[in-house]
Amino acid sequence: QVQLQESGPGLVKPSQTLSLTCTISGGSITTVHYYWSWIRQPPGKGLEWIGAMSYTGTTRYSPSFESRTSISRDTSRNQFTLQLRSVTPEDTAVYYCARTEDSWGIKGPYDDRGQGTQVTVSS
Repeated sequence: QVQLQESGPGLVKPSQTLSLTCTISGGSITTVHYYWSWIRQPPGKGLEWIGAMSYTGTTRYSPSFESRTSISRDTSRNQFTLQLRSVTPEDTAVYYCARTEDSWGIKGPYDDRGQGTQVTVSS
């Protein structure tokens, strides 16, 4: 079973860049047909898909986040990273990394998901 673990700062100041890393174990980031997503859940709201990277390194983003989001990977470390620029308090949420197979994961369901990490945007 693939396991995912998010890591990064729990507090980010407004206008700064939120950077989170997902470390994968039990599987490879380059496994054919695997897609790796970042999703989040703001307080009192449902899950929001931010974007994803395919096993080839191709990326796809939600239109709601595309202008200020980048997803990259380090295959040697079996990790992928989210950068969300120009954050505001509305970006406060629990952030998850997740895996799907044969789909970009825009609406789930997710085959594997990390435990999540709380990120608060506040000065």
